[in-house]
Order: sequence, then C-alpha cells, then structure tokens
Amino acid sequence: MHRAATPAPAADPFAKCRDFKQAEEMIAQGIYPYFFPLEENHGPRVVMDGREMIMIGSNNYLGLTMDPRVQEAARKAIERFGTSCSGSRFLNGTLALHEELERRLARFVKKQAALAFSTGYQTNLGVISALVDKKTIIVADKGTHACVFDGIFLGGGLNSRVTMKRYRHNDMDHLESLFREMDPDPPKLIVTDGVFSMEGDIGKVPHLIDICERYNARLFVDDAHGLGVIGRTGRGTLEYYDAFDRVDLLTCTFSKSFASLGGFVAGDQEVIDYVKHRSRPMIFSASMPPANVAAALKALEIIETEPHWVRSLQTKGERMRREFQSLGFDTGESETPIIPILVRDDTKTFQFWKRLFESGVYANAVVSPAVPPDRSLIRTTIMATHSKEDLDRVLETFEKIGKEMHVI
Repeated sequence: MHRAATPAPAADPFAKCRDFKQAEEMIAQGIYPYFFPLEENHGPRVVMDGREMIMIGSNNYLGLTMDPRVQEAARKAIERFGTSCSGSRFLNGTLALHEELERRLARFVKKQAALAFSTGYQTNLGVISALVDKKTIIVADKGTHACVFDGIFLGGGLNSRVTMKRYRHNDMDHLESLFREMDPDPPKLIVTDGVFSMEGDIGKVPHLIDICERYNARLFVDDAHGLGVIGRTGRGTLEYYDAFDRVDLLTCTFSKSFASLGGFVAGDQEVIDYVKHRSRPMIFSASMPPANVAAALKALEIIETEPHWVRSLQTKGERMRREFQSLGFDTGESETPIIPILVRDDTKTFQFWKRLFESGVYANAVVSPAVPPDRSLIRTTIMATHSKEDLDRVLETFEKIGKEMHVI
C-alpha cells in the first residue's frame, strides 16, 4: 500500500518580512533616520527626543500650519460639519466647503475648474489612471513623484497595457529623441513635476510646451512643491514661466504650502468633469475632512492677500543656497528653498544626518531609490518663518560637521 506523498509546504507570503533586516541593522548602529516622532511642533522649531530642534526637513514652506487663523478655521469647520464627511465625494461626502475651495483654487491658478481629492498622492493616482488607456503614450520625467507612476500602472491595470516612456531628468534632447521614434498617431501626455521635491530644481516647462506643440501632445504638471513657493505671487511654476494658458493640467497637494491634507487638479471644465465621474480613487475614497478643507481655504486666502510670506520664503531660500555653496557644499541644481546637500554615499549620508540630529538640527536623509545611487543627500527645506538666528545656527552646524566628515 502506497502512502500519499506529503505536499510541499506552501510558500509563505510573509517570508520577505522576516528576511527584511535593513531597518533593524540601522537602528542597532544608531543611524536610523525615519519615523522619528514629534513631541511638539512650533513650526520652525520642534521637540523631538525630549529636545528642541530647528526643523529644516518640513514641507511647511510658508509656516502656515501654526498660523492661528488657519487653526481657527479648522476648529470652526469641525463645529459646523463634524470631524468626517463619512462618505465619498460621489455620494454624501461633498460639502459646500469643497465646492468653494474648488472655485477659488481654479481662479487662483487661472483654470476653468478644479477638483479636490483626499490626498495629494491620491490626486495624481486618480487623475492619471482616469485619463490613460491602452491607446495613450505617457512620457514622464524620471524624477517625477512616485504617485505619477503608480497612476500610470493603475490605469494600465484597468485599461490593459499602457505605453510609458521615461526621459532623463530635465533632459529635453532625450525627450525629443523619444518623440522622434514614436508613432505620431496615438494620443500622448507628457508628465513632469513643476518643482522637483528632492533636488529643488524647476521643470523646463517652456521647452515641454514647445515639444507638445510640435508633436501634438498634452502637458501635465504636478506643482506640489511649486504653489506657494515660486512665482511672483506664489502661483507656482505656471506663474514663474507665465504659462497658465499653455499647460493643460495642473495638480497640487495641500500638505505643503496650504497647511493641510488633500490635493487638487485644475484644468478645462470638460476634463475635470470626466475625472470627477471616472476616477476610482475619487469615487471610492472618503472625502477630504471638513477641518482640512477649511484650513486649505484659509491658507489660500493668506497666500493671495499677504504676498510677503512668499517673498520671505524666496529671499531666505536664496540666502541659504548661496551660503551653503560658499561653504563648499554641493547643492546640485537647486533653484528653490528646497536645497539638497549632496553627500553621494548612503552610509555617510546617514552618519551626517545623525550628527545633525545630535546637534539639534533636523533634516532629511535621502538615499536610493528615492534618488540615484550616486546622489545620496541631506534634503533641507527653508520656511518663511525661520528666524535669522535659526538659519545662522543651521549654517554653523553644517559647516562644522561638513569639515569634520570631509564633505567640504
């Protein structure tokens, strides 16, 4: 009598979790720079690990998260609407506040219409996945945010295979070479960031517009780090280049200059209507909570009526970039208050971060795959509300550590 063979044990989908040791090893070495809790937040200064620190790692560019007017607007919205909409925008989750915010945002960026999503990530995910199909060719800058590529992949999953091509970061010659090789007939969409979040440089929108016109393509700009940061009145990359009427779609998040959480897309009315009725992340997600909508509305009002905040941010960013460079640091191609300090070695970047943290300065350690392997960096971001004393101390700390670690 033959015994039935014992089946081989099934592969465990959690095996990779047991094998993941990188974070554990970094913690043991004392150089793990992620998920550090804030105990108190005072804008340019925070309390972490029981100590007050200068925060130069936040995207709170205008410092409006701590503005009493923004906080009061959020409190009043909770009193009026509660803490949640308890449903999607498609059904019961649209408030009068949502529609007011969308009208005012469309006017602010000089577009026909706008649509608010629950997060900035979800905005790009929802817009791109709604618009692409198997006929569409997407051409994206390699430095564009991850949510853009996830939107492309989601669209591909829903609509069969989507053709995606990536061009070298801000390399217009490479981009044009890709278009020369393409079939001229399929619909095409170029996607770029306005301000790139790691390197602080600005997308070459005028060149992209020219290529769109020559090859019959549309242009999509994610300006998460541009609105409230660049442009004469803080209207971002489109204002910086005077290109409001030549960019087809603009997206942005509320978690940076707008002191909130959420995001929006702006463009022609018919495109926004289509996205509103076809975007799965829009239809199947709970809507942006009342407090966040009200905070974004108040921040928008402040940006529109008090332009000195944007000017202060730009002036301080220019000063810090100039000072870092004069000390001998490599700041890459930065043109904005996002100023990378290129270290170019992962371990050395983590060690630099640790020395900064121990000295009372919080910045961000950024390594691959967020940046190419040879461009590991300390990401610094300046805020309009940083004092001269704060920034002087940051420079002194960087100079001391940079010399001791032979970065400068």
